[in-house]
Amino acid sequence: MAKIRIGIVGIGNCAFSLVQGIEHYKTKTEKDIIGLMHWDIGGYKPYDIEVVAAFDIDKRKVGKDISEAIFQLPNCTTIFHENVSKKGTIVRMGRILDGFAEHMKNYDEKYTFLLSDEKEASKEDVVRELRESGTEILLNYLPVGSEEATKFYAECALDAGVGFINNMPVFIASDSKWAGRFEDKGIPIIGDDVKSQLGATIVHRVLTNLFKRRGVKLERTYQLNTGGNTDFLNMLDRNRLTSKRESKTEAVQSQTKGRLDNENIHIGPSDWVAWQKDNKVCFLRMEGKLFGDVPMNLELRLSVEDSPNSGGVVIDAIRCCKLALERGKGGLLYSPSAYFMKHPPKQFTDSEAYRMTEEFISGKRED
Repeated sequence: MAKIRIGIVGIGNCAFSLVQGIEHYKTKTEKDIIGLMHWDIGGYKPYDIEVVAAFDIDKRKVGKDISEAIFQLPNCTTIFHENVSKKGTIVRMGRILDGFAEHMKNYDEKYTFLLSDEKEASKEDVVRELRESGTEILLNYLPVGSEEATKFYAECALDAGVGFINNMPVFIASDSKWAGRFEDKGIPIIGDDVKSQLGATIVHRVLTNLFKRRGVKLERTYQLNTGGNTDFLNMLDRNRLTSKRESKTEAVQSQTKGRLDNENIHIGPSDWVAWQKDNKVCFLRMEGKLFGDVPMNLELRLSVEDSPNSGGVVIDAIRCCKLALERGKGGLLYSPSAYFMKHPPKQFTDSEAYRMTEEFISGKRED
């Protein structure tokens, strides 16, 4: 089959894992795959994806083939596929706006961005690159807090007529005005803020739903996360966390029997620990009451490589977006957004969202 042609904004650890994964699964078959929810979606396999456009602001990446750029600092995730073939796709200078946190200028260069001296791209530059490269779907991997930069690239996707997958916690798909603009242009969009395959949010959601189904009253909960990648360093600026905290908190609140008071739920990044690199550690606590108002509590520690943990989810989101393009379905894709994202426009349980997405993939549901 023809390749699905994607563009990527932000060549950080998540893009690093995604590009490695596309190569990695070329050597696999359906019988021996590990780490994917679907091998085949609409006839497209995990490796039927081609990166044809890429944008970043780091001088160590701009101007390089993406196969080389992904291995540059400050990327620090696990290398599980070393031999990534040359793609012929050069990373272009993007637009900075609020995509770079000021406090990161004072850190060791191995942990943070080194801003390129090249002229920033205009909207016309980005749109031209998307059109000339034949991009069909644009992925947003900008840092948390990049509100204006995300809106800039969403505008570029609209002008270029390409699908948009918003993997970050800036509310585009879940904003009715933005979603309406994609609907008006007949362009599919999936978002916002990608769930990991088996990460803190999905585990917290499932356990919260389990409490509800088993008649346990959840009274208090927290989720504290530490990590050593650039994203956690970026999130030391608490002013950039408003949307992130809302996204993660609502993902859990949506699964409770009754909303918890704000003082009884705390979810979000806790601290940056440099030596953890791309390893993310989640500390989760849930307190509740069982039969007879007898108290109980649950504590869980989850350790995962943060960026590979989202790779398989995004590969599925890309293929679902491609199905929408083939079917002429524009606007918000409710089912994939509910299953793949933390902050979709409408929350469902994960089992409901799974069923809806399977129906979308099979064509039984138009969305």
